[in-house]
Amino acid sequence: MRTTRVGVLAGAALLGAGLLTAPGLAGPSDAAPASADTPADTLQEGAADTIVHLFQWNWDSVAAECADFLGPAGYGGVQVSPPQEHVVVPFSEGGNYPWWQDYQPVSYRIDNTRRGTAEEFEDMVATCADNGVRIYVDAVVNHMTGPREGGGTGSAGTEWEQYEYPDLFGDGGAAYGYEDFGPCYDTIENWDDKEEVQNCQLLDLADLDTGSQHVRSQITRYLNGLIGMGVGGFRVDASKHVPEDDMGAIIGALDEVPGFGGAPLVYHEVYGDQTIPYTAYTPYGQVTNFDYKRDLASGFAGGDIADLTDMPDHGGLTAEESVVFVDNHDTQRYGPTLTHVDGDRYYLATAFMLAHPYGTPVVMSSYDFQGNETEGPPSVGEVDGNPAGWITEDSDCSTSDWVCEHRDETVSGMVAFRNAVSGTGLTERARDGSSRVAFDRGEEGFAAFNASGGAWQLTAETALPDGTYDNAAGPGSATVTDGRVTATVPADGALALHVGGECGQDCGGGPEEPGDPDTLTATVETEFGQEVHVVGSTPELGSWNPADGAPLSTDADTYPEWSGSVTIGPDTEWKLVKVSPDGSADWESGDNRVGPAASVTWRG
Repeated sequence: MRTTRVGVLAGAALLGAGLLTAPGLAGPSDAAPASADTPADTLQEGAADTIVHLFQWNWDSVAAECADFLGPAGYGGVQVSPPQEHVVVPFSEGGNYPWWQDYQPVSYRIDNTRRGTAEEFEDMVATCADNGVRIYVDAVVNHMTGPREGGGTGSAGTEWEQYEYPDLFGDGGAAYGYEDFGPCYDTIENWDDKEEVQNCQLLDLADLDTGSQHVRSQITRYLNGLIGMGVGGFRVDASKHVPEDDMGAIIGALDEVPGFGGAPLVYHEVYGDQTIPYTAYTPYGQVTNFDYKRDLASGFAGGDIADLTDMPDHGGLTAEESVVFVDNHDTQRYGPTLTHVDGDRYYLATAFMLAHPYGTPVVMSSYDFQGNETEGPPSVGEVDGNPAGWITEDSDCSTSDWVCEHRDETVSGMVAFRNAVSGTGLTERARDGSSRVAFDRGEEGFAAFNASGGAWQLTAETALPDGTYDNAAGPGSATVTDGRVTATVPADGALALHVGGECGQDCGGGPEEPGDPDTLTATVETEFGQEVHVVGSTPELGSWNPADGAPLSTDADTYPEWSGSVTIGPDTEWKLVKVSPDGSADWESGDNRVGPAASVTWRG
C-alpha cells in the first residue's frame, strides 16, 4: 500500500499557491533574469540515474509502480506525460482522443487531465520520492494550442480560443492574449532558417513569445510550482523552437528541488542539425541525443554492435551532456528503427545502453497503439462530470494493452547492474566478429552481448573478483575463476555480472534448466466452463500464452482446489490464469510469482 507524507516537500502549500489559486507565487515582479549564469544540473552516470518514460500512465499507476517496482529495482526517475490542462480533441477529429492532444496546453493548471487530478499528481510525486524516485515532468513551454474554429473547452473546463487563453492558473489573474505570441504567426516552412524555426509556428501551434517578460513569468511560475511540490526536473518539449537566450532566462529562474536538493534536472528535446546543433542548449541542461538513438538502434537491428563499445560524442555531445534512448514515443510511431515489436534484439539494445557509461539513459515504457499512430492510451471511456474526454485506465502490465518494456527481465536487471558499476570506465575484453562483444566496467562489472542467431561460447579475461554471479541480464549464472569468465551467451542475449550480484549456495553454472515436474495445488473460484492454467516465462508454462500454459484439473469432490504436475524452475516467473471456453483469459492480479510452490491461493 502506498503512503503519502502530509505536506511533503511543501507540496500541499505550493499546489494551491502555484497551480490552482496562485497567491504567494512568483508574479511579474519576480521575473526571470535575462540569461542563466550557470547551467542546470546534469545527471552524470551514477547510482540510480536510470529514467523510465511511463508514457501516458495515469498518476495513481505511476505512484503504485514507484512503490511496487521502480524503487526496489533501482530506477532513479520517471518521466511523466504533461500535467498541464490540455485540449480535448473530439472523437470525430482525432479518433480515441489522440495522444498528441496532451501536448497542446490550454492553461498551466494541473487540476484535471485525463491522467488524474492535482491531488493525485501530488500524491504520486510524494509516493515516488518516498521510494527514492524523482518525477520528471514533460513540460510544454514553446506553444499553446492549434487552431480550431470556435475554440473549445480544456480538460479542466477552461474555455479557450487560439491566441486567447483567459485563465492560466485558475484564479483569473493571468492570461495570454494575441500579443503574447509571435513575433511570427506563420507556420515554419524553411527549416534551414534558424530565425524561422525558433520564432514561427510549429505545426500551426500558437507559438509563445518567450522573449516577453510576461510570458517568461508565467512559464517560470508554472515550473516552480511543480518544483515546490517536489518534481525533480523537466524534459522540455520542443526546446529547439525556443531561442537560446529565452531558454536560458527561463531555466536560470528555476528554484532548487526540496527534499532531493540541488537544481532540477533539465533535459531538452532537440533534433540537432546544421541549423541548430544540440550544443546550442547544453548551457541550460542535458539534451536528448537522437544521433545516439540512430546509431545504437540501427546497430542492434542489423547485428553490427562491436564498435559501439568505443562510443563517440554523438552529435558533438559528451556523455555528461547526453540523455540517451533506444526509442521514444515519437520514434516508435514515426521512425521505428527498433522497438519492442522487434523482440529480443530491442531488449538487448536497451540492456547495452544501461551497461555502457555514455549518457543518462531513458527506458521507454509504452502501450499498444496497434499501428494507429494517433491512438490515445487505453481508457475507461468518458466519466460523468469530467471534461477531460476519455479517462486513462490504470496501467496493468499483465495485459496486452500495456507493453511495460521496463519490466522485461533483461532490462530491469540491468538497472541494478548500472547502479553497481557507476563511476567506472569501460575496458573491452572480447569480440567475435561484429555482432558479439564483451567488456568490463572497472572492477565492478562484466557484460557480454550477442546480437547474432547462434550461441556464443565465451572465454574472456575480467577484472571482476573471482566468484559465482547471477546473470543480471537474464536467467542463469557464471563463475569467474583466476580472472577469467567462461560462459555461454545465448543467441540475441546477454550476460551481465556485477559486484553485489553474487550467487547464493544453490547457484547453477549457466542458463536456468527446467527441473522435474512438481505437484501444484491451487485454490481458485471459477465460473462454469473455465479452466485454470499455470502460465509463465518458460515454454513449459506457455511462454506467457494462456492457451499454452500448464493446465490444472479439479472435480466435484475437490473443487475449488485445482491440481496438476507443473515444471517450475527456481527463477521462473508465473501466474494463475482462468481460461474461458471462448479463449479469453482472466489473469491473477499482483506481482508475478517466482519459483516452485506446493500450494497457492488465487489472489483476486
